[in-house]
Amino acid sequence: MKIISGGQTGVDRAALDLAIERGMGWGGWCPKGGWAEDFPNAPGLLPQYPRLKEMPQSNPLQRTEWNVRDSDAALIITGGGGMSVSVGTGRARQWARQHGKPELVVDATDAKASAHASAWLAAQRKRFGSDMTLSIGGPRESEAPGIYALARMLIGAILDRPT
Repeated sequence: MKIISGGQTGVDRAALDLAIERGMGWGGWCPKGGWAEDFPNAPGLLPQYPRLKEMPQSNPLQRTEWNVRDSDAALIITGGGGMSVSVGTGRARQWARQHGKPELVVDATDAKASAHASAWLAAQRKRFGSDMTLSIGGPRESEAPGIYALARMLIGAILDRPT
């Protein structure tokens, strides 16, 4: 399985960091200049995440759409604030539906999130095969403080479950 994400702080970064640590395939699109809220100046986060592809535009919403578009399925992770804390997170769900991608929105603070997301991911792996590309996204750290740690724990638990 390959994980793609935009590299923004929060959920995106948790997904990429885990994929890298586990030796999985990873990549995705990021805004022009490698922009992220903690890397505002070019080359941005590109030196740390060299498999990310730079968008021709700087609009982060374009990056979100292209990552969803280029995936087989989209996992959207939120915190206790839900979808309302992040415009981009809401758009990811909209684009998953527009592009016909299976999507799951899961709240990382829900005790049943790991089991629910693991079952969903197992169904997607069965549908798309072991070489599937999974887009993972959600709010930035500034939109949902602590979401990096929550998402990292959730994604790790999902990846650790037998399929």
